[in-house]
Amino acid sequence: MVSAGLEIIGLALCVIGSLLVMVACGLPMWKVSAYLESNIVTAQTSWEGLWMSCVVQSTGQMQCKVHDSVLALNTDLQTARALTIISSVLGVLGLMVTIAGAQCTNCIKAETVKARVVNSGGAIYIISGVFALVPLCWMANNIISDFYNPHVPTSQKREIGAALYIGWAATGLLLIGGSMLCCSCPASDNSSYSVKYAPTKRATPNGDYDKRNYV
Repeated sequence: MVSAGLEIIGLALCVIGSLLVMVACGLPMWKVSAYLESNIVTAQTSWEGLWMSCVVQSTGQMQCKVHDSVLALNTDLQTARALTIISSVLGVLGLMVTIAGAQCTNCIKAETVKARVVNSGGAIYIISGVFALVPLCWMANNIISDFYNPHVPTSQKREIGAALYIGWAATGLLLIGGSMLCCSCPASDNSSYSVKYAPTKRATPNGDYDKRNYV
């Protein structure tokens, strides 16, 4: 019962984490405009993501432009795209594997095999979290380095966007949920063992017990 509850909680965390990774992948707010010195008062805000760049006017109007050429992108964006997509695919794969071995399903009969399948699903989710964590930390490192680089113009400096925070939260859920699934163990079979009872001792005609009962 405890193992089944652990599986349900771990799977729920992993599913939420995978969905947040997909959301972070699609959001254009990986980099946002930094308001520094004379750049505090501005008529527009710039957002930069993996797939598009957006400009939000002070009037509320927003214009977005999808990155036209994949080959024209820098190496950081190409790598981030690839790793986040792989992380999303692994999240879907981990869901199918975990459901196949969950104790609440009958896809697999043997309890030991089911536990190993669930453990494999947890390992897949952990790998998915690592794949998502790498581009997030790499992008954050580049943003912070450019922010404190005196050679970068103030107008080109960026800050960490909301998509990175969402991605970090998703990574935490994937790692925690995957670890919980890896701790799953097969259900105990205490009720399946056979009970053997000793034969009833019979008394002899004179009232004494047969000596064979004590051999």
